[in-house]
Amino acid sequence: MALQLSYLLSLLLLVLLLPYSTTAQTSSNQSLDSSLTAQEKGSYWASPFGDFAFGFQKIGNGGYLLAIWFNKIPEKTIVWSANGDNLVPTGSKVVLTKGGQLVLSDPTGTKIWNSGSGDLRVVYAAMLDTGNFVLASQDGSHLWQSFDHPTNTMLPTQKMGLGEKLVAHYSENNYSNGRFQFALQADGNLLLQTLAYPIDWSNTAYWLSGTIDSGFQVVFNESGSIYLTTTNGSILMTVSSKSFSKQDYYQRAVMEYDGVLIHYVYPKSSTNTSKAWTWSILLPPNICKIEENIGSGACGFNSYCELGENGRPNCRCPTGYTLIDPNDVMKGCRQNFLPQSCDEASSETDQFDLSEMESVNWPLTDYGHYGGGVTEDWCREACLGDCFCAMAVFGGGQCWKKKIPLSNGFKDPINAGTKVLIKIRRDNSTSKLPGADLKKKNLSTMRLILSVLLSSSMFLNLLFLLAAFLLAFRFKYWKLKARNPYLVMPGMNLRSYTFEELTEATNGFREELGRGAFAKVYKGVLEYEDRKLVAVKRLNNMEREGDMEFKAEVSAIGRTNHRNLVQLLGFCNEGEHRLLVYEFMSNGSLASFLFGDSRPYWYQRIQIALETARGLFYLHEECSTQIIHCDIKLQNILLDDSFSARISDFGLAKLLKTDQTRTTTRIRGTKGYVAPEWFKNMPVTIKVDVYSFGILLLELICCRKSFEEAKGDDQMILADWAYDCYKYKKLDLLVENDEEATNDMKRVEKYVMIAIWCIQEDPSLRPTMKKVVQMMEGSIEVSVPPGSSSFISSM
Repeated sequence: MALQLSYLLSLLLLVLLLPYSTTAQTSSNQSLDSSLTAQEKGSYWASPFGDFAFGFQKIGNGGYLLAIWFNKIPEKTIVWSANGDNLVPTGSKVVLTKGGQLVLSDPTGTKIWNSGSGDLRVVYAAMLDTGNFVLASQDGSHLWQSFDHPTNTMLPTQKMGLGEKLVAHYSENNYSNGRFQFALQADGNLLLQTLAYPIDWSNTAYWLSGTIDSGFQVVFNESGSIYLTTTNGSILMTVSSKSFSKQDYYQRAVMEYDGVLIHYVYPKSSTNTSKAWTWSILLPPNICKIEENIGSGACGFNSYCELGENGRPNCRCPTGYTLIDPNDVMKGCRQNFLPQSCDEASSETDQFDLSEMESVNWPLTDYGHYGGGVTEDWCREACLGDCFCAMAVFGGGQCWKKKIPLSNGFKDPINAGTKVLIKIRRDNSTSKLPGADLKKKNLSTMRLILSVLLSSSMFLNLLFLLAAFLLAFRFKYWKLKARNPYLVMPGMNLRSYTFEELTEATNGFREELGRGAFAKVYKGVLEYEDRKLVAVKRLNNMEREGDMEFKAEVSAIGRTNHRNLVQLLGFCNEGEHRLLVYEFMSNGSLASFLFGDSRPYWYQRIQIALETARGLFYLHEECSTQIIHCDIKLQNILLDDSFSARISDFGLAKLLKTDQTRTTTRIRGTKGYVAPEWFKNMPVTIKVDVYSFGILLLELICCRKSFEEAKGDDQMILADWAYDCYKYKKLDLLVENDEEATNDMKRVEKYVMIAIWCIQEDPSLRPTMKKVVQMMEGSIEVSVPPGSSSFISSM
């Protein structure tokens, strides 16, 4: 009996100590102030039975993803993530704050993601065995849950309501949003559609349920069936009808990066030999059949889609073409030869040939169609003599000519009755690129010179000269390295540069990128940092309290970290010299883009507006020190390589002299964007930025400046004209001759209403930038704005 008691006590002690032998915390409830840290050993909160875990997962050789994953299978398959477009480094933390929200921060304390505005009723967090991570009240009510914010995956017991969607990842190992989504629209129609990557805007529906005005909710029940219901719960249609016992299988439905919706199952039993995810059903039946008027189809431009045995697309290149990026096949293909010159098309005809491919086609890219019984030879000659023709399709006495880029390519036996003729150079190589013959000639000449030099004493002199040159170069390099000890401000990655370094980087401040009343901006190249391009802002007329004040303000700017802000890289604070070093924005300012040679697309403009709003929301409410910009305008919104909006010059207001002016009214800001309170000596708040954003939003909608004398009295001031058009239901005048915008008038009206709210004379009537973002994203409704008497246009 004593032996049995001793055994039981030992067993109990083992059970009590077991949870402390791992970095996982298996308690189902996590109290306020609980936190997890991103580290190599792994840090997570497990569900009560350990089926799921919430915490950090390292992605390849990169940073960490805050995620939820299946925790009992070797693959640790991720089903939800918070920061797919912004991986965090080792040492980052997620905290359940006393304010009732989850906050993800990097090691410097910069907020990367949060679960929302928070709720003081939250008393604990819990990872449930359904795969749902929740923030709950004392009575167990779920005040926030991951099931309400899906990424690309649904799990059993999860539901998807009107307006909700699963967005595919960009690729298998890149968790940012990609090119496809599975969405239940607000009208009840369930569909698969392509997105206008890199913006989150739908393009083409390639599968749909046809349940307009009747669809209400997508349900993934415990037995594994996925179906669409009406408001009363009746099943309208079934997406996946195969049933799997939840005791025997893990399940998930995934909107895959290649556009296929797949229902996966994984056996739980250790006796099952098939220990891997297998798919049970997929949509659409043939992903290769996507045909887009605007877009590349299932695969990238100049490629074609071949359906694999598993129902997934295989993206291939036609003859004479190669993948742009072998690691990302969906980026498409490029010609691996020099295209035909239009100046010498007739003389170059004999340098090209037409390679035949069968059962392949690229629909909707024709620019020439010839019928009436033309022959194949005629079709060939017509393409060979046309510099625009990259491919011809012949069949049934008809000829179609296509040009680059080719879209919607797919392989299908149905196309066997036609011939695809692809134009390539006869040698099928890049040897005809400009300068190739010259390079060969120069190589032969060099060989001859070397042979002569080697046979004479002149070769020794050449060696001495070469050694002297290399020595001088290395000395200059060592000098640069010696005087650049990479001084970094504590707590952030801001470099402290000397004035001499920045003078050399800008070649004596030679290439000016722009100027304002308090600074000039120059293009620079940091030779000792891998020739990194930068923009160097040389400040003048600043506050002169001293080094500590300047560094404090620069430190506040440097702690910001958001995808829609221009990143500050470093500074110079040397004597009278105050300079800021920013990342270089290759596509210049929004002003140049908007009023350039051609008008930007409507969807591109509204995406830029949303990105700018998100950046301002971050400055006002999410960064560690609240920043009021004070000079939001088109010139201060810059565009990066992918034309994403980045706010610049934020935080500079505190670095200027108190009497520094931008207009004759001795106020900060720019004519046409200035909030009324500047004129009334009222306290300045974040609402001055909201006003300026409202004006900027109208400029983006209408593609015109806020004040134009040439427009006449009724249209001179954009804000007044826009309100009149809204009031008298003539919004079409604002987007006249803009076909894309005219076809999207509901959005035009909504954005004009948001702008009118933003430019209210009374700052208290203006929404916060958080609410502006929510209205633009559609998560809250836009109410009817007050009349014109409650707003004025600043001059």
